[in-house]
Amino acid sequence: MATHDPELRKELDATLQTRKELGPEYESELVESFLEKLDTTVDQRVRRQFAEQQMQVARGAQPPRPRSAPGGGGGYAERFGFATVSLVLAVPLSAIGSANAGLTGLIVSWAGIVAVNAVHASGFFKRPRQDRKRDEDGWD
Repeated sequence: MATHDPELRKELDATLQTRKELGPEYESELVESFLEKLDTTVDQRVRRQFAEQQMQVARGAQPPRPRSAPGGGGGYAERFGFATVSLVLAVPLSAIGSANAGLTGLIVSWAGIVAVNAVHASGFFKRPRQDRKRDEDGWD
């Protein structure tokens, strides 16, 4: 769910209106000015969230856990990266398997690729870093 800042919306509307009035020759300056305001707003929000988290930790609450896929398979970027590497490596593995053992070698290669991706997606061999850290620090 996205939250919209009414002040930022007003700034954007004013910037767009000013661009219509002044023309495209001032577009880069207007965009730069708006981006500076956006940067300031984002920076203030991040600082506020960080301060709130620090207050929670100071009061004895555990820091919030990052959201991950069910099964501990990591975030979207990690899963996408692993799948991409798997597909890139699948090309030479398929060539080697089929050159040495024909169709059987190709099937075995792809069965291995699918198995590795399935194990990674299940999170079977992976514990989140925070859980390992909590166990080491005696939090649990």
